[in-house]
Amino acid sequence: MQQISFIAGNMLQTKVLLQPKAGKKNGKKNITAAFIALFLGDAKTLLSLMKAKFPELGLKKEDYKETSWIKSVLLWTQFPDGTPENAVLNRASASSSFKIKSDFVTTPIPKDGLQSVLEKLAESGDIWMVLNPYGGRMTEIPESAAAFPHRAGNIYKIQYVLYWNEPGAEAEKRKIYETRKFYNYMTPFVSKNPRAAFLNYRDIDIGSTDNGRNAYNEAQVYGVKYFKGNFNRLVKVKTDVDPENFFRNEQSIPPLKN
Repeated sequence: MQQISFIAGNMLQTKVLLQPKAGKKNGKKNITAAFIALFLGDAKTLLSLMKAKFPELGLKKEDYKETSWIKSVLLWTQFPDGTPENAVLNRASASSSFKIKSDFVTTPIPKDGLQSVLEKLAESGDIWMVLNPYGGRMTEIPESAAAFPHRAGNIYKIQYVLYWNEPGAEAEKRKIYETRKFYNYMTPFVSKNPRAAFLNYRDIDIGSTDNGRNAYNEAQVYGVKYFKGNFNRLVKVKTDVDPENFFRNEQSIPPLKN
C-alpha cells in the first residue's frame, strides 16, 4: 500500500483509515483498515487496474459504485450512502471536539516498524490515522511552483485525529496529550529536517507567533514545516502586499519589518 500511489496512475486517489476497535471476545483493541478510493473513470476499468496492481484486496464488481462527482464528495467525506447533495450546504459545525496533527512519509516504513505503529495505535485509545497517498499528478508539479511544497519525494501524508464528546478542560487536556504522545512516537518514521506538516490541519503545537517584534523568527519555526523552501518567498510577498500585517493569525506569514 505504501507505494500504490506511484503505480496506479493519475486517475485514482485512495486513502486508508486506520482505527482501533474493541474485539468482541476479549475487549482488546485491534486495528481495522478501511480503504476508500475515488477513480475518474468507469468501474470496469478500475476493476482491471486494481486486480493488476492491488490484488491483495480481492475486490469484486459489487465493491464499486459509479456516481456523479458531487455525490462522490459526500461519500469521500463519509456521509451515509443516499445523503442528498444539498447536505453540502449545511454550515452547522460539529458538536464534538477534536485534535488533528499531520506528518509526511518520505521513506517506506519497514514491516517491523509498521507492526509497532499499529500496536501503539491500538494502545493509544481512540486516535485515528488516515493515510493519504501522494504521487501521480502531485509529483509532476515542482515544489516551488506554488506555496504548497509537499510533492515529489512524499509517499503519503498522515493525518492523526482524535474526536471526543466529553466536556470539560480535563478531558481536553487528556485527549490532546494522547494525540501528542502518539505523534512523538511516530518521529523515527516520518520526514525530517524539517518534520513537515500539512497547513490545512492547523496545529498550534508546531509553533505560533504573537505578530510582535520577533514575528519572523517565530513564524519560521512553523513556516518551514508548512512551506519548506517557499517560506521566505511568501514572506517577501507578504511584505509587498500587506506590510502592516492587517491580515494575520497565530500562524500567518509575517512581513519583514524595516
